[in-house]
Amino acid sequence: MPASTAPATLAMTTIDCADPSAEARFWAAALGGEVAHAQDEYAMVTLGEQRIGFGRVEDWTAPEWPNPHGTKQFHFDLAVEDLAAAEAALTGLGATRPADQPSTDWVVLLDPAGHPFCLTKAANWG
Repeated sequence: MPASTAPATLAMTTIDCADPSAEARFWAAALGGEVAHAQDEYAMVTLGEQRIGFGRVEDWTAPEWPNPHGTKQFHFDLAVEDLAAAEAALTGLGATRPADQPSTDWVVLLDPAGHPFCLTKAANWG
């Protein structure tokens, strides 16, 4: 699908962790970014136009390496103009919508392999 007709743009990568502020400080220093937001539950690093988010997950544990289980440790947040239209376009490409939706402000979809990702309104990203 050509980029000009793609239903979404990548707004941020969010990484699950136990301590979002500590992760943000590390990655900001490691990548030359800025900690744009930090609190107990969530932190964000900006790298110019790029964003990396860190979300606190209760009882989070680091993955094994190598990881024989292939467990999820991050997901993509995609900025879209219209949640319903983007969902329809992405499910048309093979994504599925799981029954468990934690919010009405965004939509969680699964890629064809089962990896979760979120659709959020582009206007929410400023």
